[in-house]
Amino acid sequence: MIEELDVESSIYELPIMLRRENLDDLVVENLHLDIPARPMTEWNDVVRRLKSPSRRVDIGVVGKYIELQDAYKSVYESLTHGGIQNDCAVNVQRIDAEDLEDENGVRRLRGLDAILVPGGFGDRGVEGKIIATRFAREEGIPFFGLCLGMQIAVIEFARNVLQLSRANSVEFDPETPDPVIALMEDQKGIRDLGGSMRLGAYSCQLKAGSLAQRAYGKELVSERHRHRYEFNNAYIERVEEAGMIVSGLNPDRELVEIVELKDHPWFLAVQFHPEFQSKPNRAHPLFADFIRTALELSEKRAGEGAVRARS
Repeated sequence: MIEELDVESSIYELPIMLRRENLDDLVVENLHLDIPARPMTEWNDVVRRLKSPSRRVDIGVVGKYIELQDAYKSVYESLTHGGIQNDCAVNVQRIDAEDLEDENGVRRLRGLDAILVPGGFGDRGVEGKIIATRFAREEGIPFFGLCLGMQIAVIEFARNVLQLSRANSVEFDPETPDPVIALMEDQKGIRDLGGSMRLGAYSCQLKAGSLAQRAYGKELVSERHRHRYEFNNAYIERVEEAGMIVSGLNPDRELVEIVELKDHPWFLAVQFHPEFQSKPNRAHPLFADFIRTALELSEKRAGEGAVRARS
């Protein structure tokens, strides 16, 4: 009989508990498999870092489905994975994007070590996400945009840096004079939207020397997608001249996959979903680098604050 009790603090403890019950030996024996025993050293270290981290960061996730426990589950877990890799606890503060649209809503963002804007559909909460993105850009706070989060980053930059006040996505405003986010050509005319999105894995060529390329440690990656709208390539030259760099392109169709800011500690947004490829013992490179930078900046601010207190 195998005893499977509730684990103490995290589901990641479950493999260790089942190992103690010899479940792996029983599976190998009953399936007549010739598999050598494997040590649990790496997984033990994952659980140790998760349960007894040496440091901590506060990450604000600004979304429209915050009240739903599992809506951003893969994002929350990927942030945890990034924390594990950096021996750091990640305290996720869930912020409803619509709450930021109040007159004093931006106060909710103060004190955060980093901000992440995840994916989503529809225009509800979009203006709140734009406010959060602008705050991160102007205050030098690490920012990570996922899917819609990348589109939001482009819209915010176009409005407040390029001074295109009505810049938008045609998803939210079909009559916008500056459609910086547009419907993909092969999506135009489609009435039945079911299963018609850009889905699955696609290649992304990274710009040498970019933040993205340094985080990945290579120049060609493959990432999973789930979207219908894209960065409008007619605006590439203008945004790059103003300081937003296109650091990732699909080599087959030249679709923009990653944008980042060159004069910012860590501002990066992707059209794909890196959270789909993150693992507890193999954090996605972008999540790991995002948490690393947030942690370094947090510790730097704390150190500077201590110096001021002593002076």
